[in-house]
Amino acid sequence: MSFSPIKHRCNFCARSHEEVERLIAGPEHIHICNFCVDLCHSLLQKEEAKDTGLDSQLDFELSFSPRQILQRLDEYVIGQQDAKRVLSVAVYNHYKRIQAADDPIDVELDKSNILLLGPTGCGKTLLAQTLARILDVPICITDATALTEAGYVGEDVENILLRLIQAADGNIERAERGIIYIDEIDKISRKSNSNPSITRDVSGEGVQQALLKIIEGALANVPPQGGRKHPHQEFLQIDTRNILFIVGGTFSGLDEVIRQRIGANSSIGFGSRKETPEAQDDLLGLVSPEDLVQHGMIPEMVGRLPVLVALKPLELDDLVRIMIEPKNALIRQYEHLLSLDNVELVFEDAAMRAAAELALERDTGARGLRSIIESCLLNVMFEAPSHDEINKVVISENVIRGEEPPKVYSRDGGLFDLSGKIDTAA
Repeated sequence: MSFSPIKHRCNFCARSHEEVERLIAGPEHIHICNFCVDLCHSLLQKEEAKDTGLDSQLDFELSFSPRQILQRLDEYVIGQQDAKRVLSVAVYNHYKRIQAADDPIDVELDKSNILLLGPTGCGKTLLAQTLARILDVPICITDATALTEAGYVGEDVENILLRLIQAADGNIERAERGIIYIDEIDKISRKSNSNPSITRDVSGEGVQQALLKIIEGALANVPPQGGRKHPHQEFLQIDTRNILFIVGGTFSGLDEVIRQRIGANSSIGFGSRKETPEAQDDLLGLVSPEDLVQHGMIPEMVGRLPVLVALKPLELDDLVRIMIEPKNALIRQYEHLLSLDNVELVFEDAAMRAAAELALERDTGARGLRSIIESCLLNVMFEAPSHDEINKVVISENVIRGEEPPKVYSRDGGLFDLSGKIDTAA
């Protein structure tokens, strides 16, 4: 009597011994083939990448092009089309550089950090925040004016890296692929040679010198609790080579430096011409590294910020669109806030235009719109949670200009006085 040999199969995919390269036996007659082992290994690698934040970088590399980044920026940032195109290419190339770091090629790709120039309220910080949201990477936003040279009162530059690590929930590997945005970079310009000081420039040129190393890329030691370093404490080590640094500033007076260089301020003789407001706005688009050095940036710092992006002042129509078009539009935010108290908020078109005009008069840009709207809605937001009978609030042009209070309606259609009196005759 003959017995046929038992043909084992993989308990996961049911492949037979003949269909696979190897069938590994486990306890209680459990078997797994080499194909399922490879699949399990791949799944574990993806889970590890997800935990470390590396998966978002790979997803970006495979699914986002500069055009797609621009389209996502358009959802949150109104205007600044030229600046958004430059940023889309710069950010795409930066993360392509990270992916190509392990490729067996002889060409080493340098990091291209970004310098944003433009007036207050034109969208510099918003652009950096939106890029981080699109790429799903941690971001640290800090102010250069709080920094001082090591050993002096103020913050050390390494504290910026600690904030990035904290934004990455303590995951250093994820932080090493994040974004650091340093605002007010023009406020740390070195003192003019024509006005020397007997004191050390610890919050100007000294900070620029301290920033050079981490911006270019280095292995930095960061105190885990922040504050000053001392030799007997433990440090967190973070590699800054793949951190994208974006710095921004208004650079007040830089237009005069550019104008002198290109001779645009000539007002005498046959070649004299009067400069239009549009031409003045375009001056920052003509900025050169030499202009930044003359303004007070040290040459070493300018060399580490090769991508120069000039943002234009926002116009009236841009400010109106900012209030209604982006996904996080300002009017939508206040509509949602009041809807939580079952109150409908209506902004008339003339009111939004008046708010934009007021922001232009104050020269505060988009940043000033929130304070304007917050001011006219203050009494409503204070009283609405206490009065269930409030149903609707209408904001007109006169309300924005402070000439009359908002029109508040009760649920029966009458005007509601915020003091609690209802005028049913209205």
